[in-house]
Amino acid sequence: MTTAMHQPNSLPRRAVLVGAAALALLAGTGAANARPRTILVFGDSLVAGLGLTEGEGFVAQMQAALDQAAAGVTLVNGGVSGDTTTAGLARLDWSLADKPDAVLLELGANDMLQGIPVDAARANLEAILDRLAGLNIPVFIAGMKANRGLGEVYAKAFDALFPALAAKYGATLYPFFLEGVAFDSTLNQADMLHPNAKGVAVIVKNMLPALTGWLARLP
Repeated sequence: MTTAMHQPNSLPRRAVLVGAAALALLAGTGAANARPRTILVFGDSLVAGLGLTEGEGFVAQMQAALDQAAAGVTLVNGGVSGDTTTAGLARLDWSLADKPDAVLLELGANDMLQGIPVDAARANLEAILDRLAGLNIPVFIAGMKANRGLGEVYAKAFDALFPALAAKYGATLYPFFLEGVAFDSTLNQADMLHPNAKGVAVIVKNMLPALTGWLARLP
């Protein structure tokens, strides 16, 4: 009689345990198969890795740092050496063909070096940001600062460009891509414009907290 009383209860219990195990297995499988978020790094030679080996560039070093932080993100190198904001705008749509989840935008340095009017750079960047906003693609802006040799008026206008754009479009701003690296001969290549591998490592270390914070806020 004791056995008869306990058998009906033991079967549902086993079923519950087996069901729970199956759900756990399915959940684990789903997590393992989840597609990592893809971030398009859209910019110029500073992210393209000019003068560096494949593993030394910004995208490669930042990817390694994000992997170590278990960020679950895949970076796509969308850098083209020499690009101005005009060139970036011209290639934006085909760069978005793979439908990235978000964009790290780093453009404007070549406009500044060529003395292109700030209003022209602003118009191009606004067009880029308008397009990304229309596609509901979040943006992390890696800003730039002007060479003081271009004059106080130009430098002041250029330096204000990226904070204004970030505020207008609700983007996260990292104020200066070359923070801690600019004008340091030990961290730059011979042209003193492009960071060497050690310089890129400094950029990655400095930017990583802001970038991972932004990633954590993404939907």
